Amino acid sequence: MQQAIMAYHQDEECHWVAQLICGHFQHVRHNPPWTVREWVTTDLGRQQHLGMLLSCKKCDREEAVDAI
Repeated sequence: MQQAIMAYHQDEECHWVAQLICGHFQHVRHNPPWTVREWVTTDLGRQQHLGMLLSCKKCDREEAVDAI
């Protein structure tokens, strides 16, 4: 299910995590060559991607929302 990014936080290892409108969290890493998301590395890039849709597998599995 497609869900919009509404905010971000960093996990205990300082990796960026998108907080989705559905209440689930999803890592958004820039890890070339497998995952190219240069926008994750800057404040401006992250701000510009608020509202971007990500596929939420937790919604597909009907999992409970995540908590910080």
